[in-house]
Amino acid sequence: MNNKGAFNSKLSRRVFIYILMCSAFLSVCSTMIQLYVDFQDGVSTLDERFDNIELSHNQSISTSLWDLNEDLVEKQIIGIQRLPDIRHVKITTNFGKIYQAGDVITDAKKIEIHPIAFEGNIIGNMIISADYQDIYQHLWQKAGFIISSEFIKIFIVAFCTFFIVHWLITRHLYRITLYSQAMTGESLDTPLMLENRSQKTDELDELVSAINIMRLTLKNDIIKLEDAENALINLNGDLEIKVYERTSKLAESNQQLQHSLNELTLAKDQLVQSEKMASLGQLVAGVAHEVNTPLGICITSLSALKEKIAELNHSLIEKTLTKRQLTSILTLFVEYEQIIERSLNKAVDLIRGFKSVAVEHHTDPKININLAQHVNDVVNTVKTLFKQKNYTINIQVDKALNLVTFPSAWNQILTNFLTNSHIHGFEDRMDGEISIEFQANDESLVLIYQDNGKGLDDKIKDKVYDPFVTTKRGSGGSGLGMNIVYNLVNTKLGGTIEIVASEQGCCFVVKVPLEKNTTKPTHDFKLIS
Repeated sequence: MNNKGAFNSKLSRRVFIYILMCSAFLSVCSTMIQLYVDFQDGVSTLDERFDNIELSHNQSISTSLWDLNEDLVEKQIIGIQRLPDIRHVKITTNFGKIYQAGDVITDAKKIEIHPIAFEGNIIGNMIISADYQDIYQHLWQKAGFIISSEFIKIFIVAFCTFFIVHWLITRHLYRITLYSQAMTGESLDTPLMLENRSQKTDELDELVSAINIMRLTLKNDIIKLEDAENALINLNGDLEIKVYERTSKLAESNQQLQHSLNELTLAKDQLVQSEKMASLGQLVAGVAHEVNTPLGICITSLSALKEKIAELNHSLIEKTLTKRQLTSILTLFVEYEQIIERSLNKAVDLIRGFKSVAVEHHTDPKININLAQHVNDVVNTVKTLFKQKNYTINIQVDKALNLVTFPSAWNQILTNFLTNSHIHGFEDRMDGEISIEFQANDESLVLIYQDNGKGLDDKIKDKVYDPFVTTKRGSGGSGLGMNIVYNLVNTKLGGTIEIVASEQGCCFVVKVPLEKNTTKPTHDFKLIS
């Protein structure tokens, strides 16, 4: 025990290292705080220096510039440049003259531009550039002194603590360790004793007493353990039998659960398939219902047309046709032709809309477009639908943004948005305001479409993307517009669309991912249509 030196004690060395590390950390933190405060003071001093330059030199420099005293101007800016941390001073006059002193620095920490006025007239600008080189040099010098002094102090305190801990604690712990390592069943009768201890007891004496009590307890427990070991052998035999029985039951339960899981999976697949078929049936029924009306009108008009043709033919055969009768029949022919044309166009639009919902456009290629030009082309085309209205359309999109996308998809999205605002949002109104804003970042393109119309009813919001949901049933509305927009955004463009709450009107936010070769925007501009 006595031969184990302080430097060979792992605990003493660890305490020494911890004290050294903690003290060093605290010293480094205090040093950093002090250096930070000094740095802020240096920056504040630099700011005051800039203010003093503006107050004390601007008037004299403006007088020298007005008097065209170039020598004096050079001396004045050289005097400013020699101030601490000032690296470059440049004066540009309205007369085309440039005066400068110092070296031009590209990484200036502080640049200020002061206008130079003479009798209320701006005659030039003074640009002052500065860095923190002098401040950093002062801080390095101060940091070196503080760290050196703190390190010496920390080392002395840690070294003294190291020897104190060894003398009071670690040497006795080493004795306890040796006793514990040598303890066997035959040596439990030998008590543990510490040497060179004071009369006052402490935690080490309590530890020694606890070890001696533990020694006696172990001696008694060994006897009990031998008896318990025999009982454990018998218990292990019974336990193995129970484990085997429960394992068999668990395997049987797992087979039943797997069978139930297979049945549930099959039922789930059947339910999904039934749901798909029900949705398809509902979609087909809706299309049939919508197409039936214009086709019925066509059939009715054709029947009436046949009657008029028969009447005209009969009059021709009987030679009783009059000019008035011929004019009346021709007028009806024109009316029937217009009715049939409108009805057929309505049916064609419904079928085209249904095709847009149900069929993917595999033939529509991705191309590189200028988004600003494309959006304006679409808006100018759609505006012909409501040219008699006084709508204000605000477009915010970057002119330099080029992206690879499906142009027809954006055509349909913007067209449906604008048409819905015209038909639903601005119903019975001659004026309105529409905002179309595109925002691009490194990963996605965001379209924010908003109008100040009457907005969406709460009953419609939850199912606005479903097919054939419309508030204009019987008035020309098919209910396919927003469903087409939803399919284009989610399926074709791989993005998302959501309705955002707004104080007035309705607001849609469309977010789609960008291609890697998309040209990123550099600035925003605003187009007002």
